[in-house]
Amino acid sequence: QKTAYEIRLSLVGADMCKETDITVEDGIVKEVYFEGGCHGNLQGISLLVKGMKIGEVINRLEGIHCGYKNTSCPDQFAKALRILEQK
Repeated sequence: QKTAYEIRLSLVGADMCKETDITVEDGIVKEVYFEGGCHGNLQGISLLVKGMKIGEVINRLEGIHCGYKNTSCPDQFAKALRILEQK
């Protein structure tokens, strides 16, 4: 039996990714869509993480900063995956 989760993360007032839609099935990232942020970079991240285990994505992306900000679109994505990981 497969376990699938979908989450939409809305970052109110953020000046980077406004929303992130994530689909995870059996601990594997199936789909990711970012709204806002650097479109080309986020398309690349979406394709690169597709098929990866949640934990591996978190380890690679968590803690990345965007310029002077203490977070980034990849970091926010990792935080959303942590939420899914705990379900």
